[in-house]
Amino acid sequence: VPMTSTSNSEPVLVQVGEKRGCPEDEEKDTPSKKPRVENNHQDEEEPEGEADDGEEENGETFADMMKHGLTELDVGILKYVSDHEGFSGILKERYSDFVVHEINKQGKIVHLDDLSIPEVAEAPQLPEETEVLTEEQKKQLGELQLFRNKEGNVSIEVIDDTKEKRTLVHKAIKTQFPGLETKTEEKDGRKLIVAYHTAGKKALAAPRKHFWPKNRGSFCHFVLYKENKDTMDAINVLSKFLRLRPNMFSYMGTKDKRAITVQEIAVLKITAERLAHLNKCLMNLKVGNFCYKNHPLKLGELQGNHFTVVIRNISGTDEQVHKALTSLRQTGFINYYGMQRFGTTAVPTYQVGRAILKNDWNEVVDLILKPRPGAEKEFLVRCREEWAKTQDPEASLKKLPNKRCVEGQLLRGLSMYGKKNIVTAFGLIPRNNRLMYIHSYQSVVWNTMVSRRIEAFGLKAVEGDIVLKGTHLLSAEEAESHSIHDIVMPLPGFDVIYPSHHGYRELLSADKLDIDNMRHKVKDYSLAGAYRRIIIRPSDVSWEVIKYDDPRISLVHSDFEKLENKPAPVFSKEGKHRALRMEFSLPPSTYATMAIREVLKLDTIILTDLTKPCSFRV
Repeated sequence: VPMTSTSNSEPVLVQVGEKRGCPEDEEKDTPSKKPRVENNHQDEEEPEGEADDGEEENGETFADMMKHGLTELDVGILKYVSDHEGFSGILKERYSDFVVHEINKQGKIVHLDDLSIPEVAEAPQLPEETEVLTEEQKKQLGELQLFRNKEGNVSIEVIDDTKEKRTLVHKAIKTQFPGLETKTEEKDGRKLIVAYHTAGKKALAAPRKHFWPKNRGSFCHFVLYKENKDTMDAINVLSKFLRLRPNMFSYMGTKDKRAITVQEIAVLKITAERLAHLNKCLMNLKVGNFCYKNHPLKLGELQGNHFTVVIRNISGTDEQVHKALTSLRQTGFINYYGMQRFGTTAVPTYQVGRAILKNDWNEVVDLILKPRPGAEKEFLVRCREEWAKTQDPEASLKKLPNKRCVEGQLLRGLSMYGKKNIVTAFGLIPRNNRLMYIHSYQSVVWNTMVSRRIEAFGLKAVEGDIVLKGTHLLSAEEAESHSIHDIVMPLPGFDVIYPSHHGYRELLSADKLDIDNMRHKVKDYSLAGAYRRIIIRPSDVSWEVIKYDDPRISLVHSDFEKLENKPAPVFSKEGKHRALRMEFSLPPSTYATMAIREVLKLDTIILTDLTKPCSFRV
C-alpha cells in the first residue's frame, strides 16, 4: 500500500512567550432541567489544529493569519496556569509528529490492528464469478483501478455471448475491483463490456441494492487510519470508490488533517469485504477492524481523543520538561478556544458573528466580501475588487470559478433575492457555516471573561463562581469546599446564569449587544448559551525526552507501521537532536494546542516559512 507515514509537514516554531496567566475548559448548561454543556461534536468548520470533533479547515493557512496580525491577545488568550519556565521547540515538523487516536463511547482508545474480514461478512459469491475474467484482463483492470489509466477504460468481449454471461462479467469486475464501473456497448455488431474508473466521471451512480442477510447488522463499523488528509476528504475518497453518497457514512468527530489519525466510521449496508478490497488502492488511508451493528455513529458520541505529540529541537532542560509536564498532569491548562476557532483570514469570524447578533446585515456582507489584506487566491481578490467597485453580485460572482465558497454562496443569494433581502441571501450559506460565525463570537467573549476572572481571583473557587452540579452560584462558604476544576463559565445566551462577579454585561454593551435580550429575530441566531469548564486536566499524561540523529525519521510507531511489521524507531543516547514526546487524553471540544501552549509557555506563533500551509488542529 503506498502509504507515506514519513512525509514532511511544515515546521511550526513556537517561541518563548511572556508568561501571562491561567486555565480553562468547555461545557454548556441549561438552568432548566439538565445544564447545557457545550456540544462535544463538530458543529461548525474551522481550520486544523485539534481533533475537535465537529469543526473543519477553511480559508487561508494559520501562518497567513499570523501575517495579518490576529494574535492570542485579540481573542482573549492571556493567561497560563503554572509558573514553570517555558522553552521553545518545533511542533509538527512532520505530520507524523502529531498522532490522534479517538476514544470511543466505551472509553477505549481506537486502534487499527486487524485487517481481517469477520466471517459473517462473507458475501455469497457464485463460483463462476472468479473464472469469467482472464489473467490478462485482471491485470488490465488492476492497472485501471490503481489510477494508472484513470481516464481510460478496459473493453472485454464475452465469448459465447449471452445476457447471463455478461451479467457475470459485470459482477466479477465490480466485486473484485472496487472503484470500477461497467457498461455494455455495441461495436461492429459485437457486444463489449467496458470498465472505467468512477473517479474519472463527474456523476456518481446511485448505490446498487445488494443482498443483505437479515441477521447481519445494517451498518458496517470500521476503523479509518489516515495520514495528512482530513476526515471529509477521506470519506469522499471512500464514497467515490464505493459509488456511494458521502452521507451514507457516519462518524463521531472530524480529525486533524496534518496528522496521523485513527477513528471509527460506520457505513450503511456495505460489506467488510468490499471495504477491505479498497486497501490495495487507497493512498494514505487504511481501513480495518470491521464489525456489524444495528446503528450508525453520531457526532459527539466519543469520550475524547488521545494525542501523541512530538516537539522537536526543544531548548528546555530535562528538569524544565519534568516541571512543565508534571504541572499539566496535576493542574491542567486553561480551556481556551484555540486560534483556529476564529478563522484564518484578515477578517476574524467573530467580527462577522458580532455583526449578525447586532442585526447589522450590511456590515455582515461588507465583512465577508470587502477586499482584505493578506495572501488570497487571485480569483477571490478579483471578486472582492469587483464587489467594492460595483456592488453588483452577478458581476462579482462571475469572477469566481468555484461558486461553493462562502463568498460565492452569499453573492448567489444576493443576486437571487436582492440587496434588500440580505437575511434570506445569507441563508444560502450552509447552516453550519453560518452558526460558525456566532459561535466564534461566543468563544472570544468566553476566552476574554475567563482571562479576566483568573486575573482577578487566580486559581481558586470564589464566591459568585458557577458550578455545573445544580448550576448555581457558590456562596463564600461553598467556595471553600470547591476547587478551580469544578468551576464553569457561561458562553453568553438567554438560557444561562452569569457569575455574580462577572463583567459580561459591560463587554457585550461595548459591542452594542444587550445581555438581557439574546434572542434573535432569526431563530437560528438566537443564543441559548452554555457552560464550559475553566480548567481541563488531561488524563493518561506521560512523556519522555528522546535523542535522535536523523531528522527525517518518524519518532512515533504508527498503527500502520505495526501492521506492516516495521520496527519501532530507535533512539540514540548520544543523538544530535533532542525532542519531547508526550501523550495525553482530552475530552471532546478541547484544544490540544492550548495544552501544548501551557507546556511550552508559548504563544502559538509560527516563525517558519509563512507561505506554506501549517495547521494547528489536534
